[in-house]
Amino acid sequence: MEVEAAKLIGSGLAAIGMAGAGIGLGVLFGNYLQAAIRNPAAAASQQTMLFLGMALTETMGLFAFVVSLLLRFG
Repeated sequence: MEVEAAKLIGSGLAAIGMAGAGIGLGVLFGNYLQAAIRNPAAAASQQTMLFLGMALTETMGLFAFVVSLLLRFG
């Protein structure tokens, strides 16, 4: 039973990374909106970097999810 408990605890700890990805996305979009409101002419040129940052942040959240599932069911 101790191995199963360790798997559950490890899986839960790995899932915390998904919360970090959610916080990161909130910060990313919040800062983009602040910059777009201050300088609307430059917002279009920064949109590519916004999407790149969004993709990298979301990838880390998905990685945490996969590691959590691997620990739980592996």
